Amino acid sequence: MITLHQDAHGFVRMNRHFPSKTAIAILFTDGTTGEYTGARLNELYDVALATFRAENRLDAKGFSRAPAKTVHPTNNVEFVPVEAGMAP
Repeated sequence: MITLHQDAHGFVRMNRHFPSKTAIAILFTDGTTGEYTGARLNELYDVALATFRAENRLDAKGFSRAPAKTVHPTNNVEFVPVEAGMAP
């Protein structure tokens, strides 16, 4: 089982997909714990990634169609928003 900790801003650090059937426990800031599957967290990761790409004008593959700049060295997310009591 993998244990993740929610930070003060409501996110967990997740920079990749987890195996779908892996059990993942999240320790929330309010002291509660929730157990989720890797598939559920992968869905949340995909939503966070799509939001990040839309807000930064990136296409579906994460490529910028704007002139090249070195402001954002990577086009991915590391933090996924979670909340206590979300659906498993």
